[in-house]
Amino acid sequence: MLDVPGAYRAAPRHPDSALPTMDWWHGFRSKELTALIEQAQLSNLDIAVAVAQIVQADAQAGIAGAPLLPSVSGMASAERLREVTRGSAATSSQFNLGLSASYMLDFWGKNRATLYAAEKNALASRFNHEVVALSTVVSVANTYFQILAAQDQMRVARQNLAAANRISGLVQKQFTAGTASQLDVSQQAALVAQVRASIPPIEVTRRQNIAALAVLVARPPSNFDVSGQSLSRISVPRVTPGLPSELLTQRPDIRQAEAELAASNFSVEAARAAFFPQIQLTGTTGLQSTALASLFGPGAWYYTLVASLSQPIFDGFQLKNELKQAKGVQLQDLQAYRKAVLSGFADVEIALVTLEQTTIQMRLQNDVVANARKAFQVAEAQLNGGTVNLITVLQTEQTLFTAESTLIQIRLNRLLAATSLFQALGGGWDKPVPQTATATQ
Repeated sequence: MLDVPGAYRAAPRHPDSALPTMDWWHGFRSKELTALIEQAQLSNLDIAVAVAQIVQADAQAGIAGAPLLPSVSGMASAERLREVTRGSAATSSQFNLGLSASYMLDFWGKNRATLYAAEKNALASRFNHEVVALSTVVSVANTYFQILAAQDQMRVARQNLAAANRISGLVQKQFTAGTASQLDVSQQAALVAQVRASIPPIEVTRRQNIAALAVLVARPPSNFDVSGQSLSRISVPRVTPGLPSELLTQRPDIRQAEAELAASNFSVEAARAAFFPQIQLTGTTGLQSTALASLFGPGAWYYTLVASLSQPIFDGFQLKNELKQAKGVQLQDLQAYRKAVLSGFADVEIALVTLEQTTIQMRLQNDVVANARKAFQVAEAQLNGGTVNLITVLQTEQTLFTAESTLIQIRLNRLLAATSLFQALGGGWDKPVPQTATATQ
């Protein structure tokens, strides 16, 4: 048994006030992101593979259900025979036209259990499709956010490079006037070089993520680009997690694990029923004649009816081991289902905490950036007036550069936490959402 908690530890006071909508990605308020996700839903190759797996699973269910129906086949033959006996030859013909039908009585339920197992596997393949589709949507969103973060980092790096060059010019003037040393010039030049060297790795990250996003939407990377500008323009939608018990019916991976467990239960039934006798009914009817002209005459008709029973006696313990294997798969699927449920609860808790704390951290980091920028502006003005030493200016420069870079990373982490929460909740919920559920910046 699993202990299902009554509420999440980090859940808000009203957990059902803003359940995720089916098109939850609209909450980020980015037309480009919405267009990319819709394109991925239509073109993504992983989703296409999952659809093909559904077709296979449905066909397998049809194959498993075939033994429950009679098997009927038609036959026709024409035979010409020449026999030689004691030097004389005789020629004869024989014509046959008939039907053969066979049916195995599913007295012990083996075939029906096999069918039910295949149907549950087909259902699991549909939940797998939902898992792949949700993972694809989340991957598109996360990759898009990483591209915007790289563009923000690039913009900040270039602004910092311009500021560092500005300070470097002031230090050079002071050196020419004899109020700064060569050490001061070299220190500022090193900072300029450091900022300039930070730009290529950011560009590598940006281009790598653009290529990854192109694959997600099934586009060649060579003619694919993103026009989004900044993470600051992306809204974080408000979402609440509902109750933990509701997660069991909302997350497709949990429902997939449940369907696989049900399939293994039926497989055990089928393996157990294989120990009992099998009853086969066979019937044949048709027309047989030595002359084609009399084939359809009343005397040409014949039929046979056969009932047979077979009972396994000794098969080298094959059936015993097949049952043992089915029970092992059943136990494996049971533990996989338990893990899926517990992992689902943990994923929601982690996402809730991360989203809450990154929101607080972003607000605090905004204050850090504002104060660092003010300190740098004061230090630059005092350096221009010759009332502050270069060490102080260098410290304020580096503090501002680090604070701005950290703020971008926190914004990215907050957006990634939001997509993680949607994924942890299983995507959109097919429930009415109160009108009070609004997006926040």
